Amino acid sequence: MALINDHYLKLTKNYLFADIAKKVNAFKVSHPRSEVISLGIGDVTQPLCPAVTEAMHKAVDDLATKERFHGYGPEQGYMWLREAIVKNDFLPRGVHIDPSEVFINDGAKSDTGNIGELVRWDNSIGVTDPIYPVYIDSNVMIGRAGVMKDGQWSNVTYIPCSEANNFVPQIPDRRVDIIYLCYPNNPTGTVITKEELKKWVNYALKNDTLIFYDAAYEAYIQDESIPHSIYEIKGARKVAIEFHSYSKTAGFTGVRCGYTVVPKELTAATIDGSERLPLNPMWLRRQSTKFNGTSYISQRAAEAIYTPEGKRQVKATIGYYMDNALMMRNALTRLGLKVYGGENAPYLWVKTPGNTDSWKFFEQMLYGAQVVCTPGVGFGPSGEGFVRLTSFGERDNCEEALHRIGRWMNERL
Repeated sequence: MALINDHYLKLTKNYLFADIAKKVNAFKVSHPRSEVISLGIGDVTQPLCPAVTEAMHKAVDDLATKERFHGYGPEQGYMWLREAIVKNDFLPRGVHIDPSEVFINDGAKSDTGNIGELVRWDNSIGVTDPIYPVYIDSNVMIGRAGVMKDGQWSNVTYIPCSEANNFVPQIPDRRVDIIYLCYPNNPTGTVITKEELKKWVNYALKNDTLIFYDAAYEAYIQDESIPHSIYEIKGARKVAIEFHSYSKTAGFTGVRCGYTVVPKELTAATIDGSERLPLNPMWLRRQSTKFNGTSYISQRAAEAIYTPEGKRQVKATIGYYMDNALMMRNALTRLGLKVYGGENAPYLWVKTPGNTDSWKFFEQMLYGAQVVCTPGVGFGPSGEGFVRLTSFGERDNCEEALHRIGRWMNERL
């Protein structure tokens, strides 16, 4: 008989955002006249920019002709897009990446969840806490996380990011095989300096540690001193794989496109330690087996982001969301709430008043203000006592949500 992968039984019943949707739907059923505004789930609201839609229309026209029709594309992605990525995302920052090190995907979530297939199931992992749930859940599925004890997984090293350390993760005092870093950070909206990131690269070089670096929100960085890529740090090419996404950069949450960088000098050891093998050809082998490539239309859309018009239009959309973030940060601060993030990222990390736990505050805000947030504890133990808000909403909705929150909080006093 077929036996299930019992590691799946260790997972919580629902993914975090599925639990949120269930609670919100229950509220809507019991309060059919209430209009709920969501500042919780990080989906975008602004339309694709004109340069992108024009490129997609042209790509559709290509597929409608015999001469320009495209079927299966290269699993690694079309060279013209990989070259545009190298030229625009890395060279201006002094980072030298070869197009053969770039792998086009259908969004960073897939690759951050699948990349663990390259390494043994019994490697230890470390995560900054709180963190994007996919990192841990994907390791639970493969059996790498261990067992749950007192709200934490036994084979996971949790690296707290809290008010106490100003949300700067401390280097572990022991060796960890794999470290997940995400900057600008989801969910806290905080960033990491070059000096701090260098500490992580040095740690990885010293301890033969592999870093999975999620840079999905790097386009939102406003401070020029903050690194956009881990490869801005000397030595990072030997220890790090980096993930990028167009989902929030250019509104591709429904289009699905991103990319992963796997440097050729990045290696890992065999079980007996007698040999080190490069991960770049292994990832290509994996993608060639399990992935038929991102659609031609999506890749042409991504290519358009790098045109002069595309750059201007994407920057304007990011500016729209960051203006939302500034408005939200200022308004919530005036209400007496402690707010972090929102300056170099589209996320705001808000401390709940009176030591209210995250899920309780989520429900209080939903029922009291009809506004949806994301409970911080859903991102890890250190997220307790916080909620995440996103600035991806329509401006009018953000303003109305802030008005409701202000009225509700004043009524609570």
